[in-house]
Amino acid sequence: METFFQSNRYLHITAGFIGFFVAPVALALRKGGEAHRLWGRVFFWAMAVAGTTALAGAQHIHSLFLLLTAVFSLYMAAFGYRSIFLKQLAWDARVAPFDWAVAGGGLVVFLGTVAYAFASGNIPVGVFGALGAMTAARQLRGYANAGHWAKNQWLLNHISGFMASYIAAVSAFSVTSLRFIPFPYNFLWPTALGLPVIWWWQRRVRAQRVATAPGFDLSAAPAPALRK
Repeated sequence: METFFQSNRYLHITAGFIGFFVAPVALALRKGGEAHRLWGRVFFWAMAVAGTTALAGAQHIHSLFLLLTAVFSLYMAAFGYRSIFLKQLAWDARVAPFDWAVAGGGLVVFLGTVAYAFASGNIPVGVFGALGAMTAARQLRGYANAGHWAKNQWLLNHISGFMASYIAAVSAFSVTSLRFIPFPYNFLWPTALGLPVIWWWQRRVRAQRVATAPGFDLSAAPAPALRK
């Protein structure tokens, strides 16, 4: 069993290392281009592997912080990736039961996380829980308003999900490895640096002129998106 956890640890480190360096590359490349889509997929799967292995590792070392951070990172990566396939919700009100179930389950989990954080006084867990709950609640509200989305809402979701997943992964690395940074700064600095970047990209996307016809191709738009 110890061999399994050792292999899991190496796989987690490798996937996390790939994700840390691939995310800035995907963000810097021409949005919608082949290279951007390729490295965006690499980032998503790196985060999926890193998050999954973190779930197993957290059980082994009995780290609730690592466990909940992995859940948050996985959820946000899935949210960002899934948004690519929900462009049609700008004109189509049909939301798949799968999407309702994921957002609803996420809201329950994150609200439980917030409740635990209040009871235990765990600030990092509470921050991630609150951000996750707000994201899930916005998803549910958005699904209820399907058919009336802005044409680039999927792109805003894509940016928020992928970058929040990256911030969570960096936060987990900082807390577990950068021990020279005192608590809670070791947890807070990735969020403090990352949130302004998310807001900047979202403002840039909202300022774009987007065609209103269904199926409009944003491959040439200067924003960090993957295309289906």
